[in-house]
Amino acid sequence: MYFEDYLPILMFAALAILLFTGFPVGFVLGGVGLAFGFIGMYFDVFSQIEFFNLVLRIWGIADNLVLVAIPMFIFMGTMLERAGVAADLLHCLQVLLRRTPGGLALAVTVMGTILAATTGIIGASVVMISLMALPVMIERRYNTELATGTIAASGTLGILIPPSIMLVIMADLLGRSVGTLFVAAVFPGLILSGLYFAYIFSLCRFKPELAPALPQDMGPQTWGELFLLLLRGFIPTVFLILLVLGSIVLGWATPTEAAGVGAGGAVLLAVVNRKLTWKVLKDVVERTAITNGMIFFLFVGATAFSYVFRSLGGDDLIEDLIYALGVGPWGILVILMAVAFLLGFFFDWIEITLIVLPVFAPILAGLDFGEHVPKAEVIYWFAILLAVNLQTSFLTPPFGFALFYMKGVAPPEVRIQQIYRGIIPFVMLQLVGLGLVIAFPDIAMWLPRTILN
Repeated sequence: MYFEDYLPILMFAALAILLFTGFPVGFVLGGVGLAFGFIGMYFDVFSQIEFFNLVLRIWGIADNLVLVAIPMFIFMGTMLERAGVAADLLHCLQVLLRRTPGGLALAVTVMGTILAATTGIIGASVVMISLMALPVMIERRYNTELATGTIAASGTLGILIPPSIMLVIMADLLGRSVGTLFVAAVFPGLILSGLYFAYIFSLCRFKPELAPALPQDMGPQTWGELFLLLLRGFIPTVFLILLVLGSIVLGWATPTEAAGVGAGGAVLLAVVNRKLTWKVLKDVVERTAITNGMIFFLFVGATAFSYVFRSLGGDDLIEDLIYALGVGPWGILVILMAVAFLLGFFFDWIEITLIVLPVFAPILAGLDFGEHVPKAEVIYWFAILLAVNLQTSFLTPPFGFALFYMKGVAPPEVRIQQIYRGIIPFVMLQLVGLGLVIAFPDIAMWLPRTILN
């Protein structure tokens, strides 16, 4: 092999090193791509005209109507956060679960699941739940590791449960239907939530000292008062979720149109809660613009990197390397899942998705799993497996972003070591969930196969 044949490997090495410098990831991705494009020109394996093709690809991102859903889903989640919906929801769930072992922790889990279907913004969810629930759990003498682990794991469900921004990005990168990925992610997301719920319930039943019971006289004491509580804190949020997801599943609206409905519904809830002021609206729009700008700049950088990587023969090099291992389809799947899991210790989900998915997807699309997964469904199944896997990237140290979000707003007595210990059982549960979807593909594929066919 000549030196130029090793350029794709050197690209990944340069990227891995520069990502730890602290520079914005979008700049690193784009800069490495452009630099190796010029290096490829020197060795006559990359032509100058290909830089023009890169401009066209970047314009294709701006011109992609599917991606319009991203800023609207971000706006929806941010507005619901500022509208006080989460506070009402947590109080309502505490009341409903006050007689259950670990009732407050279970309320946080259910709340995280519901918020996952409304926000999809992990930082906002984890910070919001930490501010509202963690001081209360500590005050009620909850075990700190249980409290922090519950909040961190529940707050990250939004990356999988639709309408997930990650699934929109995956669908665009794979050239597949957003609606199908949304429907396929429903049961895996609920299974993860159910695993958290079952673990907390079982643990608190056998070790009640870890989660002292809530007062029996907490909340409304009559059916009428309970109905009013549900009407204010539970029903509006669930109705908005059903409206957004139901319109996609039933074919009434595209994901982009449903995102617009969600954004409008969030504004309406803010009006009903008397929280819609000019200051709130300005703050929501600014935060939406900043988050959206960050995501799309990553798109631009990742597009430059992946285009140059492919032009230099990176896809063929990785495929040859994997096939040379001689491990078969299942071995390749295990290797790819292990790589994604290990990358989660150091990188955020969006970085892993934009860098790895364009390289991994063609490899998986060419594999045959026999009767276990129909060939037409392999790419959707793999996308859901990767999405479940990337749940762990928010929790695994040293760069588990959910852990840092929580530590930034946690009471001073909560130490980072306690947070690290608290997430261990939940990472194990996430891996159990991943194993279930691998062993039983119908968990992901039965619903889209039933509804969309």
